Parts: sequence; C-alpha cells; structure tokens
Amino acid sequence: MHRMIKTGLGVTVSLLIVLALLLAGPAYMLASQRIELGGVWSRADRSSAELAPAPRAHPQALVQVYAARAFDWRGAFGVHTWIATKPAGARHYQVHQVLGWRRPTVSSRPDVPDRAWYGSAPTLIAEVSGDAAARAIPEIRDAVAAYPATDRYRVWPGPNSNTFVAWVVRRVPELQVDFPPTAVGKDYLLDALVAEAPSGTGYQVSLGGGLFGLTVAYDEGVEWHLLGLTLGVDITRPALKLPGIGRLGMAALDTEGGR
Repeated sequence: MHRMIKTGLGVTVSLLIVLALLLAGPAYMLASQRIELGGVWSRADRSSAELAPAPRAHPQALVQVYAARAFDWRGAFGVHTWIATKPAGARHYQVHQVLGWRRPTVSSRPDVPDRAWYGSAPTLIAEVSGDAAARAIPEIRDAVAAYPATDRYRVWPGPNSNTFVAWVVRRVPELQVDFPPTAVGKDYLLDALVAEAPSGTGYQVSLGGGLFGLTVAYDEGVEWHLLGLTLGVDITRPALKLPGIGRLGMAALDTEGGR
C-alpha cells in the first residue's frame, strides 16, 4: 500500500511539473504584457499590414497563409491563421478562414488579405505564386468547400481556425506550411489518427482529439503535443518550440511554399 501511495504521488508530481512547463510560456506572455488584455473587439485595429502586394502590382496568381495572435487572453496561448488567394489577373483577394462566432464557421469572401487580427499584426508564414499558385487555388477552393466541421468550433483543443487551415493545407500539394507552434488546433485531425504533417515532409499521430500526439518531419522537426499545446525541437534550423512563446532560435523556414 505504501508503495502504491508513493507511486501515485510521484505520478501526480510529474503531471504537475509537465502542466507547469506547458503553462509557463502563456504565463510569461501575460506577465510581460506582450498580450493586450481588456480590449474592445469592435474598436480593435483591422488595418492592412501591407504584406500583400496590390493585385495590379502582382498580376500572377498568389496564395498566402497568415498567422496573428488571437484576441485578448487567448493570444497568450495561440494564433489565428487564414489563407488568402488571388487568381491571375484578379482585382481582389479571397480570404478563407474559420470564425467561431458564426455558423457555418467557414468564411470565404473578398477581403484585405493581411488585416491585423483585432489588434494583432499578422505574420506571413507561407506563400506560393505563379503557376504553382494557379494550380493550388482551385484545390484550395475545393478543400474549403469540403471541410467537414462547419458546424463545430472549440477554441481548445479544436476544431478551430487552425484546424481548418491545416486541414486545407494537407489537401493541397502545392502548399507546404510549417505552422508556428502557437497554432493551437493545428494537430486536431478530426476523424483521423495519423496524417501527413502540414509541411508535407513527415507524419504526425494525434490522440484524444488533438490533446496528445507527435509530429516527426524534416521541416517541423520533432513536436510533442500535450494537452493541445506544442513542445518541440527544430533540427534543420535549430530552435526550441514552446507553448505560448513560439520559436526560440533561428527564424522559421522561408515563406515560399512554406519552405
């Protein structure tokens, strides 16, 4: 009995240590005031970050994938991602994303591609242009239409906006995206247990609706998914991947194709 109690206490302490490690990053983001709290949704900045070329200045087909910190306290944990597409010769971009406050959740409409996400400036995490983009755009359109979770949305562990973008990316060979580790929900595989990594350079396993899993890929490196959060090591461009904080080390891969 004494041995069982001792073992149980050891397991409990280990779990508490893991939980503390997972929450340390988000706690730091909040404590360092890098996340704006208490903002008013309707008054938050939604201006262009001027990362996307004007359609007339870039007549070729173009696909871009963006990420920006989520609104309010959610931003301490993760980012919101979306896809912007522009066929060759088009006069506007089409923005594809999931919005938790609407049903169906998928929004696909003309919009400014690089808007701030309610106060948070976006980062361009992948880009494909020219012939590759021209091939990708109809595939993206078909994947967006086929997304199977349009009536479901959960901030954690998913399905959410990052689940949607990762789901689309996996179905478009021209798009190879190394998502930031703060894209909570990217590893929620809906009805699958095993899938190709979003970068297309390896595979991942997901259990418990994205709560636990493992990704091993050339671009992503090794990522452990614990309680929907990501701890990892990027080997090709040395960096740690930490919950809340993101990458610590060399910059992510070039945006062209996500590589």
